[in-house]
Amino acid sequence: MCSSDLTQDDLSYPVSLKPPDISAYRTGNTGVEYVHQFDSGKPGPHVMISAVVHGNELCGAIAVEHLLKNEVRPLKGKLTLAFMNVAAFLSFDLENPTFSRFIDEDFNRLWTKDVLGGNRDSVELRRAREVHPIVDTVDFLLDIHSMQTTTLPLIVAGPLAKGREFARQFGIPKMVVTDSGHKAGRRMRDYEGFSASESSKNALLIECGQHWEVSSSELAIIAAWRFLSMLGVISEETAAPHFRVKPADQQKFVEVSGPYTILTNSFRFVEKYVGLEVIQSAGTIIGYDGEEALKTPYDNCVLIMPSRRQLPGDTAVRFGKFL
Repeated sequence: MCSSDLTQDDLSYPVSLKPPDISAYRTGNTGVEYVHQFDSGKPGPHVMISAVVHGNELCGAIAVEHLLKNEVRPLKGKLTLAFMNVAAFLSFDLENPTFSRFIDEDFNRLWTKDVLGGNRDSVELRRAREVHPIVDTVDFLLDIHSMQTTTLPLIVAGPLAKGREFARQFGIPKMVVTDSGHKAGRRMRDYEGFSASESSKNALLIECGQHWEVSSSELAIIAAWRFLSMLGVISEETAAPHFRVKPADQQKFVEVSGPYTILTNSFRFVEKYVGLEVIQSAGTIIGYDGEEALKTPYDNCVLIMPSRRQLPGDTAVRFGKFL
C-alpha cells in the first residue's frame, strides 16, 4: 500500500539536546530583545537567520547561539540573528517537551499585514509585532525548524520558482518541499516579498530532523554557515570547516497540492505515519476525521509532515507529488 524507508514512529522520543541558555543575548543591539544585527558598512543584502519560531524546536537556538559565540560578522550588507518566540522557548520543560511549541497561538501562522496590524492580542502576536519591522527589511531569510518524528530533513521552499531555485543553490538537504503553507495562517517564510514573484527577496525554511535529536542541531549549524557563505556574507574559507554535509548529488522536489485541515475533535490516522511515505493508489484511506474517511487524492501520493497535533483547524498532513 505504501513505500518508505522510514520506519520509526515512537512518539516518546528521548530529549538528547539541552536548550541553550540565551539570557546573555536578551538585550540585543536593535532595540528588540534577543535580536542582534551586524552591519558591515558595505553594500550588500540584509540576511537573517531566525530560530525558535516554535519554542520546542531547540536546534535553531543552538545554531544561532553558535554563530553569536563565534562572533560571525558580515563582509557585506547586514546580518541579523534572532531568537523569535522567546516566551515559548523559555517555557521548555524536559518533562513535557512538546508543550512549549507556543504560549497562546502558533507564531508561524501570523505573518500577514492584516493580522499583524489587527486588534487581536496574544503572546505570539505581541512578539511578532516587535520583530516584524526588522523582518520587513530582510532580503534573504533562513528560518530554522525541526519536526515531530524521525524522518528525513527537508527544505520548505514555498510555491514559486524563485524558492525552488534558492533551494537548489543551497544544496542541502536532499528533500525539498514546494507548497503554499497552511489554511490556519501565513508562515514567516511566506511573508510579503518572500512569496511575491516580482520581489527579489527570498526565504527558506529548513526542517532539520526530529526536535530533540543531536543530528538536528548539527544540521542546523551546518545550514547556517552554508547559507551565509552562499550569499557571500562570510567567506568560504571561514565557513568551510563547518561544512560536514556535502550538497546532495540530486535533490528531490515534492510539489504539495494542498493540506488537509482537521474539522473535528476526533481525527486519527490509520497508521503511524512519520512523513515522506508514498501511497501508491489514489483513494487509499489514511485516516478518519470523525466518521469521514481521509483518502489520498492521487496515485503515488507523498505524505508531508503528518501531524500529531490533531485539533480542529490544524493541518493534519499535506499531500504531494515528486516532480
